[in-house]
Amino acid sequence: MSRTSLEGQVAVVTGAARGVGELLARKLSARGAKVALVGLEPDELKKVSQRLHADNDFWHADVTDHEAMTRVAQEVKERFGKVDIVVANAGVASGGPFVDSDPVAWRRVIEVNLIGSAVTGRAFLPVLTESRGYFLQIASLAAITPAPMMTAYCASKAGVEAFAHSLRAEVGHRGVRVGVGYLSWTDTDMVRGADQDEVMRELRQRLPWPANRTYPLGPAVDRIVAGIERRSPHVYAQWWLRGMQAVRGYLPGLVGTVGQREMRRFEPRLGGVAKGLVGAGGAADESARTERTERN
Repeated sequence: MSRTSLEGQVAVVTGAARGVGELLARKLSARGAKVALVGLEPDELKKVSQRLHADNDFWHADVTDHEAMTRVAQEVKERFGKVDIVVANAGVASGGPFVDSDPVAWRRVIEVNLIGSAVTGRAFLPVLTESRGYFLQIASLAAITPAPMMTAYCASKAGVEAFAHSLRAEVGHRGVRVGVGYLSWTDTDMVRGADQDEVMRELRQRLPWPANRTYPLGPAVDRIVAGIERRSPHVYAQWWLRGMQAVRGYLPGLVGTVGQREMRRFEPRLGGVAKGLVGAGGAADESARTERTERN
């Protein structure tokens, strides 16, 4: 597929304060895109904004808040005159056995990852239709294969993959292209936060190669940028993920069989697995919700 120059394009990136979102914003800006940063951490967003090369601005908003995201979409259009690219990247994660999970944290993973992506799409689709733009939904290896101890995250990423595929069929005739981005374990605050739990770290290390590796962030984001330039329907941050599509139908049965063995091995230690959201992004989300509760 041919590449579209990003020079002068206006790109919105949610979850832009850190990790994939932060580096993606920097790389898009380096290619001449004007970037609108959206996230929960205004101080961190300001720091990212100050490091960007091209014109940019930032908005403090919760992607699950429809009114707030509708306002952001309007303000981004007013600020830059158009929107060409929207990357629904904001996400959180939790781990551990479902039966013992914190119901609030479990629900929040679904709210941010799935509902937040839908809210983002609903808010920005009118302006993307005007520009005949591109909506990239960040999913995960977790959308392709289920995994024990990750029920909320797998459910949310399978959900956003299906959402994006459905949306592509709805809006393609209006000139809007929709892509799904797949990442395996990538060196971000979220993955490092999950690895702080000994059981979760050991479980991941026992996955078969190449799924048991942590991959560097830079090359993964380079692949995402290339996918944006091509307006690709599927973007793979690690080379081998494309091949997983061919065998995904066999994976639930395989994981179900092997997973039982692993759960039996780790069962005496499962009670110590942390139950909240993981990483700095999870902490930021919990802090923002606490502040809203105190204000109300």
